[in-house]
Amino acid sequence: MAITVNTNVASLTAQHALTKATSSMNTAMERMSTGLKINSSKDDAAGLAVSSKLDYMVSSLGVAQNNAQMGVSMLDTMEGVMGVINDNLTRIRDLTEQAANGTYGSDAMSAIKIEVNARLAEINRVASSAEFNGKKLLDGTTSSVNLQVGINNDDNSTITLDSSVFQDCTREGLNLEDDVDWASDSDAKGFLTTVDEAIKSVTNAKTAIGGKQAAITSAMESAQVMATNLTSASSLIKDADIAEESSNYIKQQILQQTSASLLATANQAPSIALNLV
Repeated sequence: MAITVNTNVASLTAQHALTKATSSMNTAMERMSTGLKINSSKDDAAGLAVSSKLDYMVSSLGVAQNNAQMGVSMLDTMEGVMGVINDNLTRIRDLTEQAANGTYGSDAMSAIKIEVNARLAEINRVASSAEFNGKKLLDGTTSSVNLQVGINNDDNSTITLDSSVFQDCTREGLNLEDDVDWASDSDAKGFLTTVDEAIKSVTNAKTAIGGKQAAITSAMESAQVMATNLTSASSLIKDADIAEESSNYIKQQILQQTSASLLATANQAPSIALNLV
């Protein structure tokens, strides 16, 4: 092998090995310190693109779950208020049935009418004031609400709460009188049918609410499963295997030290030429 002074191939080889080992060691150190296998696009451009898409999908699924939970909370509010209205209607029916018996005098009938009218007024007040985040729920002004429970712009990502849910529970909406003024037990008896229809309307709305709550809960569970699976997929792409990286770090550290030692030896090789002069 020729002995040269101007070009030291052994030194260049050792330098290249030292640079490569140092770069790999720094990469392993970066991955261990950040916990990420992909810290910039140069690490894995395609993997970064896929992982970024998965991450925004997971974030969007989180928002979808929050939207669904808000929908459930709104329905819970409606159901609770409807329960109060139903209790008042039940009491009104009991009182109306009493008044229809024909055994009550004018004073007793007047007392019954006072309580019935008070409860009718309370039904109207409760229905008119029920709201959620500024949206009226039971006064007939809201006919439908679309819940965005998915991440796409399609029907499968939306649950619509329609008029079957948003029952107008005011006196007018339930076809109840503003004030009852029964002159006889026959008048009271005729009001029983009106109260029964009002109770039926509220009950149907509560049933519709239950169905929508089940659908929303299913959507929330689906979003949670999807988020978990997408998070797992993203982790496989971008998260570093610390055990693997620590082993690689030690390997590259040894190669760095070896290359540095051999570089020093290679740099001394041209000095042999002095012995030939």
